[in-house]
Amino acid sequence: MLVLGSFPSVASLQSQSYYAHPRNQFWPILASLWQQDLSRMDYAGRVAMAQAQGLAIWDVYGSCLRAGSLDSAIQEAQANDLLGLAARMPQLQAIAHNGGESARHIRLTQTLGLPVYKLPSTSPANAAWSLERKREAWREVLQRHGLLE
Repeated sequence: MLVLGSFPSVASLQSQSYYAHPRNQFWPILASLWQQDLSRMDYAGRVAMAQAQGLAIWDVYGSCLRAGSLDSAIQEAQANDLLGLAARMPQLQAIAHNGGESARHIRLTQTLGLPVYKLPSTSPANAAWSLERKREAWREVLQRHGLLE
């Protein structure tokens, strides 16, 4: 499964790691679903765990102009080659968009003929969803595609 965010936050860009903001719930959600203490792992360990579970991580945008980290501030976005990536990943079985900005590209990802999901954003800016509600939505999709035991 491929999880597509929009574009890395300022914290993620500074640390060169996905979902690096300390309040982003991406890694804590995966940790609870996989019953692993990802907080004790460095970034390379987290990525290795995600890959071992069958999860790839990328963004719909390869570049953009943005002041701060909010998706609503994205301007002049240049899309990543999602169709090209999918062609290079023959084992890809599903795509999950992490949040609304990423899901704006759902029509494109649906052309691949794979199951495509819009999941609630794990960003701290998505305060409308509780952690438990987000976790349940993510659990349902990961379980459907065999990424949970």
